[in-house]
Amino acid sequence: MKLSGVMPALVTPFDANNRIDFKAFEKLLAHLREAGVTGWVPNGSTGEYFSQSTEERREVLQFVKDFAKPGETLIAGTNAPATREVIDQTAMAKEIGYDTVLLAPPFYTRPTQAELIRHYETVLDAVDVNLVLYSYPVKDGSDISFELMDHFADNPRVIGIKESSGVLQRAIDIASRYEGRIQLVSGSDDIALDFMFWGAESWICGPSNCMAKACCDLDRTFKSGDLDKARELMKTLYRAMNILESGKFVQKIKYGCELQGLPVGECRAPLGPLTEDEKAEFRAAMEPILNW
Repeated sequence: MKLSGVMPALVTPFDANNRIDFKAFEKLLAHLREAGVTGWVPNGSTGEYFSQSTEERREVLQFVKDFAKPGETLIAGTNAPATREVIDQTAMAKEIGYDTVLLAPPFYTRPTQAELIRHYETVLDAVDVNLVLYSYPVKDGSDISFELMDHFADNPRVIGIKESSGVLQRAIDIASRYEGRIQLVSGSDDIALDFMFWGAESWICGPSNCMAKACCDLDRTFKSGDLDKARELMKTLYRAMNILESGKFVQKIKYGCELQGLPVGECRAPLGPLTEDEKAEFRAAMEPILNW
């Protein structure tokens, strides 16, 4: 399975009563499709899966699956704190029609690499899906080591790794060490162009919720071979991307959607609202992107 293009790590819209707002969700997805995204990644951390009940997670997966057209990639986030729960979430995604899942290390538990290898093996043994690993040690408290990737490098069902450590050297090492075996997926948005240069043909991208056309244009421009123009586009995107990486990521993404005329509501607790200063800083950085 070849991953390609910009695939938004989708936000989950909530209404004023803190329920999932499927009308706003449909409007957002239609906008993203028009911009040129190649697939959908619901129920990741950008989608606030941690705040949702199992039934809500099912509803989100089903809604996105029903919206998707043939040829659009579907990758379900099925993270949970314990292996048993991950298996349950992954089985549910498979039942709905997702053949690929995105899995970070279980949060809070800080498993050893040996424990994490067993975790992924147990999930793959239990459910017939493809796996995209997700490395985000700052958020998850546990890394995906080269020892782990070596273990799975020749497993045809472990197809890629979304690399969100922010360490470019690590991305280069993954690209060179596992070429043709584990696909490098861009997950550090403010260095996305560097990832493309080192072989990442796909980008699981939270910011594309609020800057989809710009992200897709960057991807298309790089692939066309116009590196000078791609560098100029990245310069325009960089400030907003960098502010997103500085904290309150999901809140800023949702505020960015509001700035695009696509309101998706507030985040669920414990995530709190942005301050007026935070809004002003991000709004200023978004200005050239809003006029894309």
